[in-house]
Amino acid sequence: MKRDHGRFVAPALLPGEEEGERSLRPRRLAEFPGQTKVKEQLAIFLEAARSRGEPVDHILFYGPPGLGKTTLAHIVAAEMGVQIRMTSGPAIERAGDLAAILTSLKEGDILFIDEIHRLHPAVTEVLYPAMEDFALDIVIGRGPGARTLRLDLPPFTLIGATTRPGSLGGPLRDRFGVVLHLSFYEPEELEAILMRSARVLGIDLTAEAAAEVARRSRGTPRVANRLLRRLRDFAQVKGAPTIHLDLAREALDFLGVDHLGLDPVDRRLMETIARHYGGGPVGLEAVAAAIGEEASTLEDVYEPYLLQKGLLRRTARGRVLSPEGFRHLGLEVPPGQLNFFGEEEASG
Repeated sequence: MKRDHGRFVAPALLPGEEEGERSLRPRRLAEFPGQTKVKEQLAIFLEAARSRGEPVDHILFYGPPGLGKTTLAHIVAAEMGVQIRMTSGPAIERAGDLAAILTSLKEGDILFIDEIHRLHPAVTEVLYPAMEDFALDIVIGRGPGARTLRLDLPPFTLIGATTRPGSLGGPLRDRFGVVLHLSFYEPEELEAILMRSARVLGIDLTAEAAAEVARRSRGTPRVANRLLRRLRDFAQVKGAPTIHLDLAREALDFLGVDHLGLDPVDRRLMETIARHYGGGPVGLEAVAAAIGEEASTLEDVYEPYLLQKGLLRRTARGRVLSPEGFRHLGLEVPPGQLNFFGEEEASG
């Protein structure tokens, strides 16, 4: 992305995209920023499938929330020129619900299941023959007289998305031919996303402001776009036609987002471990109860970034606030914690 007089020149909008469009999702693989390795592999698999005239193999995207798993599923459908059916693991309560979805698919269609790790075991049993043999096994009757009827399904592609690949059963995970991990974005990549989003939303955003928002976006495009919308609100109320660096800093500080991108929940989590449990080790359930959040929310949404930044560590004995975490909070590191980390590193 080029610079022009101190501003980023946003990438051109995609064909058919209009100014002020609500959707900020890229529509083609070439327009998807970041995740270079994932895009390179996807491009090969999609081209190979198109050249054979076949649906692309089943795909599993995994990684922290907000990195583009759903967007990539839409892009795969667009690149293959097929329809996509969207659902989620919690929404499919019974095997019959999944059977109804599968029988409605046409040849080459894509079925996208978000939070696929939350599928009921009875539902995943229906997926096994559907993924392997493009067939649906229906049990008719009960007891000794029950019999199985197999219905053929048109070849389709299942795309699953999960933040917890370890929670997927082995038989289901092994049936995905393509497994791709999405990692956190670099600030430069988030700047490109912010400037494109600013153009779509009709926001005048300076390069310096975009860089500041990118640094505080936790390496996550969803967070970056959410902060951009809040900065737009802030600028509108302040009567500022342009979001410049000083305004961006003022708005982000007002929102409680610090220079590392930590928000009030992050800091409350860290402070609880520091003040109530002496820095840890402490179990996640205890921390969740102390701050009034679900343990799964802390594990999926907050922990990955804190772990990446080295502010929090997981050990066999529980969560531990690192010396860097204490310093970020402006607290003195207890001698016991320094000894603890010295012992951990020595044993490692």
